Amino acid sequence: MGLSTHVLDTMHGTPAAGMQVALYETQGDAATLVRRFTLDGDGRNPDGPLYDNASLRAGTYRLSFEVAAYFRARGVQLPEPPFLGVVHLDFGIAHADQHYHVPLLASPWSFSTYRGS
Repeated sequence: MGLSTHVLDTMHGTPAAGMQVALYETQGDAATLVRRFTLDGDGRNPDGPLYDNASLRAGTYRLSFEVAAYFRARGVQLPEPPFLGVVHLDFGIAHADQHYHVPLLASPWSFSTYRGS
C-alpha cells in the first residue's frame, strides 16, 4: 500500500536501472523535497514504497525523473538541449487509504504514465 513508482526504458526494453528520481510534496507552486533515490535493477526504489500506507497523506506531489542523464549514461547520443531533460509528474492523492502506483514509460523522445495498481 502507500505510494510507489516504477520506470521502464522503452528504448532498450528494460527497467531504467540507475535513473535518478526525486519526490516532492507540493503546495501551489512550492515544492518541498522529500527524498532522492536511484532506481534499482528492477527500475524501482530500492527502499520499497516511497510512503507506506500509514505515512501517506492526501495532497499533491511531484516525481521528477532525470531522463536525459539516464540515457546519456547508457551511451545514447542526445542533442543539446535534449528533447526531454527532466520529466516532472505532478499528481494528487485524494484517498490516502488506497495504493497509488505512478509508473513512467520513457524514451529520449516520449513518456507516458498512468495510475497503476
